[in-house]
Amino acid sequence: MSLPKPARRALKVVLVVLAILVAVVGGYLAYLVLTYSRIPDGQELSVDNAQAGVARQQLDPQATYSISTYNIGFGAYTPDYTFFMDEGVMADGTPTKGTHGVAASKESVEACTEGDIQAIRSLGCDFSLWQEVDVDSDRSYHVNQLQAIEAAFADRSGAFASNFHSAFLAYPWPEMHGRVSAGILALGDVSVSSAVRRSYPVDGSFPTRFFDLDRCFEVLRIPVSNGRDLVLINSHMSAYDAGGTIRQQQLTMLDGVMAEEYAKGNYVIAGGDWNQALCGSIELYPSQQQVPSWVHALDDSDLPAGFSAVRADNLAEVATCRGDDIPYERDVTYTTTIDGFIVSPNVTASARNVDLGFAYSDHNPVEMSFSLDG
Repeated sequence: MSLPKPARRALKVVLVVLAILVAVVGGYLAYLVLTYSRIPDGQELSVDNAQAGVARQQLDPQATYSISTYNIGFGAYTPDYTFFMDEGVMADGTPTKGTHGVAASKESVEACTEGDIQAIRSLGCDFSLWQEVDVDSDRSYHVNQLQAIEAAFADRSGAFASNFHSAFLAYPWPEMHGRVSAGILALGDVSVSSAVRRSYPVDGSFPTRFFDLDRCFEVLRIPVSNGRDLVLINSHMSAYDAGGTIRQQQLTMLDGVMAEEYAKGNYVIAGGDWNQALCGSIELYPSQQQVPSWVHALDDSDLPAGFSAVRADNLAEVATCRGDDIPYERDVTYTTTIDGFIVSPNVTASARNVDLGFAYSDHNPVEMSFSLDG
């Protein structure tokens, strides 16, 4: 029995719409796959030594220096901002999830970026490490944070490494994350002899590889007057890695680099966003949320012999990272310390977590004083 003519017309319209949807979705997935690429490991980075302004050509083993690390969260994270990839659970079992895929506005990104810059300038450190620095991204309204930071520290040497260069991400709806170009930046007031970008292993499964970063760390060589090098590493490990499998692979790779450099007699300082709880901070801070599934500990036993994470003097009072599944509220939102420094046995160091109240980012900075032994 054939369908009535109006029903046949309606069915035809439905089939045409479905065919269009399949073609659009299929075309978009093909676009993602065809445009996806990873930056090769071992890429030499361009070093700007700002020859007219760099204060020193080499470091002195007898001197004390300072360094900061700060994940600025692409300028989006005001205290009330939540991110679509973050999920959590309240203490009573209520699930929570962030909502936003882009920053609130261009003005908000500019204000947060300026706040980040002023916070690090006020510390007056000799070196600074930065993560989640956007260059030209839809999510941050194309505010060039790299340009703003470099202009504020124009007398510093430095190197920038790309770690997020994605095609247009049409998710979440309606605040689509869009096209992203971002990376990590290291700056210092001493000449850098070379810088190399090292590619971390990442989760290559579908669709995770399109939403996670092209994770990496950068290795800068800074001459010391005794003929050795300070090997300064700026790292940003994977975030959304339930079970910590990928982060363990990344740490194994980094451990090999750090151990090799120390065996050569060099000094090693690795700083950044580890996306793992440092110094026993998983459940250190008051919270009305359960520990998120992605949080795992990074202990000294995970590092090469003699290496250690530098415990902040005020660790118990100040966390460096908040959950992004709910707006930040002190003693309610889950917090931990995942930012900081790892040093080789021939580096003496002390650190402090800088309490900005998560005003400009979902992270707080960490500053460290250090000296090179021998």
